[in-house]
Amino acid sequence: MRNKGAVALAGGVSMWALMAAAAAAADDTVEELVVTAPIVGAQQAAVAQQRNADNLISVIAADTVGQFPDQNSAAALARLPSVAVQRDQGQERYLQIRGAPNRWTSVSVDGINIIGVDEGGTQRAFRFDAVPAVILRALEVNKSITPDLPADAIVARVNLRTFSPFDQAGFAFQGDAGLGRMELGDGDQRQFAARASWSGERFGVIAGASHYLREQVTDNREFAYDAAGLPTTIDVRNYLVDRESNGGILGLEFRPADGHRLFAKSIYTEFKDNERRNQYVFQIGSALSGTRGADAGDLVGVPVRATVNDAYYDNSNWINTLGGDHEDVAGWRLEWRINYTETENGTDLPLVMAQQTAANQRISLRYDRSDVNLPILSLATTAPGAASGSFVRGAPVAALTGANFPLALYLPYAGVTRSEAMVYKADAARTFVLGGRDVELKLGLQYDDRDVDGTLLGAGSTTVLTQLLPRVGRSLNYGDYITDKPWETGFPSGFAPTYIDNKRLRADLDSALAALQAAGLYTPPAQGGPNAYQIGEKLLAGYGSAKFDLGPAQIVAGLRVEWMEQTIDGFLSAGAALTRVSVSTTDTDLFPSINARIELQEDLLLRLAVQTGISRPSFGVVRAGASINDVSQIVSGGNPTLEPEKTLGFDVSLERYLPGSGVVSASAFYRAVDKVLYEATTRVEGDLYDTPGVDRTGYQYATTLNGDEGKLYGLELAYQQQFVFLPGPFDGFGFQGSVTFLDGQFETGDGRKEDFPGTSKTITNASLYYENHGLSVRISHQWRDDWIDTLNSLGSGEFRKAYESVDLSVRYAVNEQVSVYLDANNLTDETYVAYEGDVSHPSEVEQIGRRWMAGVRVSF
Repeated sequence: MRNKGAVALAGGVSMWALMAAAAAAADDTVEELVVTAPIVGAQQAAVAQQRNADNLISVIAADTVGQFPDQNSAAALARLPSVAVQRDQGQERYLQIRGAPNRWTSVSVDGINIIGVDEGGTQRAFRFDAVPAVILRALEVNKSITPDLPADAIVARVNLRTFSPFDQAGFAFQGDAGLGRMELGDGDQRQFAARASWSGERFGVIAGASHYLREQVTDNREFAYDAAGLPTTIDVRNYLVDRESNGGILGLEFRPADGHRLFAKSIYTEFKDNERRNQYVFQIGSALSGTRGADAGDLVGVPVRATVNDAYYDNSNWINTLGGDHEDVAGWRLEWRINYTETENGTDLPLVMAQQTAANQRISLRYDRSDVNLPILSLATTAPGAASGSFVRGAPVAALTGANFPLALYLPYAGVTRSEAMVYKADAARTFVLGGRDVELKLGLQYDDRDVDGTLLGAGSTTVLTQLLPRVGRSLNYGDYITDKPWETGFPSGFAPTYIDNKRLRADLDSALAALQAAGLYTPPAQGGPNAYQIGEKLLAGYGSAKFDLGPAQIVAGLRVEWMEQTIDGFLSAGAALTRVSVSTTDTDLFPSINARIELQEDLLLRLAVQTGISRPSFGVVRAGASINDVSQIVSGGNPTLEPEKTLGFDVSLERYLPGSGVVSASAFYRAVDKVLYEATTRVEGDLYDTPGVDRTGYQYATTLNGDEGKLYGLELAYQQQFVFLPGPFDGFGFQGSVTFLDGQFETGDGRKEDFPGTSKTITNASLYYENHGLSVRISHQWRDDWIDTLNSLGSGEFRKAYESVDLSVRYAVNEQVSVYLDANNLTDETYVAYEGDVSHPSEVEQIGRRWMAGVRVSF
């Protein structure tokens, strides 16, 4: 494991050294900055927006995004200070800003809030892998909140801004085509995007589309342990994955008079994932005999389970907005928006399991855990021993054969959640002169009406194929689907597995299930069980704020009021009985905030902010449905009585603006959070889970609870600048980087102190670039410290080990219209590791390999 303290110290020292050099250079006068390439131009716009903002904000512009090898918005946002990403099979998916749980960050597209429904609503967080980076004009991270912004942002609000046809006068076009390879598995990687716009004096139109695909192999090992810390399973997996992101934008804009605009914009984004699993679980804790140690073992008669699937996952957002901006209506500036958004997340995960049964069909094996992440197995047959009923290690084998794996079980894991939302929003602003000073008054109203229909990801009834298929004259034999194609793997295992024909097996399985259903022997998973729910939300918000111009100081103070009504419908499942249950709640909250911007010197700003905020429980967590076992007296399900998490926060930031579109800053923040959510087991109180004649008060209750107070705090150091103060050709060099130090804990309901899931103590981000004479080269490095990934009721959790990401981008402008590029990602061939307790007990080890792409970009 890398020396975390040394990395943090080196990052901090390097950052302060660069800051000192930049500050010294700032004293030199640079009369003119000649923009010769995209990075500097993009930084100019982003830095100007950050400098003039009323609140603490970080911005990355579209041209800067184009200089990184980032295919989705999560990867692009991870270039900003204190932003870390959570990956799924190596691909960026969620944001964790300032080390906070992802639910504490809200997301909007062009200023309209978008609520995520990922994985059946178990995450209210937004999935960024569904939004391609190429459709975005700019990405903003608001770290302090003003009253005109929704209050559901404890640590940050991310705004994704898309393009307008008036961003460029006349006709404009940008096209991008790239092809590449994935090192592990030699799969394809491709990217295509096109965006065209036209604008005249009064009318404009824009249309664009993007497509990104990667064919990747995911190498995976997973492990389980007993109470003594000895391994009980060695799980060897390999996934063949096709991941696709698509996006489109269509916009019309009309400017009937100067200072007035009307527009209509439709945005569609989707993420699709086809996963073919190949998996062998060596159940070494259930061996017939032998020795099982922490470092090595020699076992006879180890049962092995094979699991395969051909699974599909999808996530989509359809965002439609009508709006208008009016600069002067009786002295007021008016903005209005009407938005309709559909969000959907679906999972179709049919697991087919083949389990060894007879003792003489089991595998005997020796394992070597010299490398705990990648144990080596030596396989052999299991042969009868000298004594009756005994077994011994037999002849060595190089691979597993299908004859020993009857296809026994089918588990139809599935879940779909859909959200439909209407948003009506109006804002008005007017500037007055009060006491010789300008005062800007802002007022606004917003009404959200959202309906969510969801089903948590879960398995229907297990179907025993070996019992039922013979009754309709069908059979499925695992060995019939084994191919002669070896796994594409970079992980050693000691044996040579080959792939299953997952798609043919899925087709035959669907046909067999249809035959069973026709014979009345199989019923597809029913909707409406304890995992299903319907939630309606109505949110009415109003705000008022005033911005005071006090010479070198500018203060924005105000109050936001939000009224929420929530209706939650679900089902109680007790044996074969389903009982519908409904819960309604209303809540009114006040959210005052103050943001101060003080110009200490011409290029030196001090920002101070005090804010309040809220994070409402996710849909699946707050569902009313539950599964009840009256024999063991256990209730497991959602908790509709949960209260939202609320915060009081403070921010202070010192920003020095430098020549070369540069800025050096130090920011500190503190968030005190009440009613922190965590998973736990308690006792049922009240009559919510009672049914006629059955009082379930006092039953054990596994659910999500509100804890007590928590606190999260940190320090962010950031610096970016092109070194225009150096003599040519060295003035083409530049640097962009940050280091963030984080800490915090919360208290559970029973008094335990726990770390927040997702909080890395240290996050670093650095990019060194050179841009001159049409050449642009950027090497980027990201690193985050270990963090806790999940938290259970026993206070122990699964941790994620620190990892880094090193990427390279090379661009060359052939002329003003055409440029070529080469992108290379994950140059360190990172291995992602999860562990239980300490790194000697890994629970998951995963790798996807390096990848590269070359292409051409055309713009005019």
